[in-house]
Amino acid sequence: MANGTIFNPFLKSPLTDMSGALVCSQWGGKCADIEMRALECLEAYGVDRGLKKCDTLIKDFDECVYKRKQIQRVNAMRFERHRQHFAGERTKEDKYSKNPPKPDTY
Repeated sequence: MANGTIFNPFLKSPLTDMSGALVCSQWGGKCADIEMRALECLEAYGVDRGLKKCDTLIKDFDECVYKRKQIQRVNAMRFERHRQHFAGERTKEDKYSKNPPKPDTY
């Protein structure tokens, strides 16, 4: 699954059946549960209706794999820190954190 579509091999053979499991999150990844729920939903409704009915599960799986929102959030925070630094709101010493945590604290 990528961007809400399912890829079927152009030529189906035993080799494509064996290699199909290589492109999934079921090898112990943190997205394995979400992928399984999305695929079960697609299996229940079929691919055509499932793409509409299971849209939220597919989007959740897509976000879990590619982390687009998380990357956008980190970039927005980084750009805001840089903006504050160049606007003079932060000095060079406190560019990244005004009150950093003490060393070895979690």
